Amino acid sequence: MQDASLKRTAHADAQVHLTGGCQCGAVRYAVTDEPITAATCHCRDCQYSSGGAPAHALIFRAGSVTMLRGHAKEHRYKGDSGHTVMRSFCADCGTPLFGSSEGMGYEVVRAGSLDDPEAFHAQASLWTASAPSWHHVNRALPHFPQNAPA
Repeated sequence: MQDASLKRTAHADAQVHLTGGCQCGAVRYAVTDEPITAATCHCRDCQYSSGGAPAHALIFRAGSVTMLRGHAKEHRYKGDSGHTVMRSFCADCGTPLFGSSEGMGYEVVRAGSLDDPEAFHAQASLWTASAPSWHHVNRALPHFPQNAPA
């Protein structure tokens, strides 16, 4: 994922599938592609960024998010995979917004930032081995102790 300030700007001819932003309205975005998948992640890093809950996220091909207003603040760190992971959030209100993992060709949009969170329908649960006993893991969906197989 590019630096949030470098994300492409809206084009009038692009088909918008989803819109969203932060709680305070400083950051707004549109998504111009259908999601590749949607997942609930129970990894420890997602627990940190959510305040304890799993992260509910839609995964899109890189370049799918168009910034309409504002810029997300980014935090980068080395993930368990060895890749650099990026998570972003609104610098004003703290709403988690986007994520990516270096070299993976996808970007993540956090479901809580969608204007219509009903657009999120989990298709898998990831990193279930990291889930505390009080996290709900939907065993009716494919679930993996770490990342899903490629």
